[in-house]
Order: sequence, then structure tokens, then C-alpha cells
Amino acid sequence: MADNFEFADKGNKIIYETEAKGFNPGLIVLLVVGGLLLTFLVGNYVLYLYAQKTLPPRKKKPISKKKMKRERLKQGVSAPGE
Repeated sequence: MADNFEFADKGNKIIYETEAKGFNPGLIVLLVVGGLLLTFLVGNYVLYLYAQKTLPPRKKKPISKKKMKRERLKQGVSAPGE
């Protein structure tokens, strides 16, 4: 099918109407937003992998003396000094 349509106006003027060529603006916005989101997610994953390799493991919280005494009693070992 041809993209050109001819219409005769009052004064025998011929108007040519063609379909707009180019990208749909909605598609451009969708591609840009999708690309930024994908870049963000990939970047976070790469940083996560890097952090797993380089950072030392997290330290455990110190246990109070009271809790240590309770754990030893559960295991059947008497606490020192008692």
C-alpha cells in the first residue's frame, strides 16, 4: 500500500498526507526507563558479588556473662568460681 494520499482542496490544491516517520516517543521512554532499571539491577548485583569477596565476615555480638553461665549450666558444666 502506498503511504501517500492525495486530497483535492477547494482551490485545486493537492495536499499530500504521509505517515509520520520516526520512533514512537512512548517506545523511546520505555526503552530508556527499562535500560536504566536494568543497569541499576546489574550494578547492584556486581557490587554485591564484590562485597562478598572483599569484606570480612560480620563479627558476632558479645555474649554477656549471665548468658554464658546459663549456657554452661544447660550443657552440664559448672561455671568457674562456684
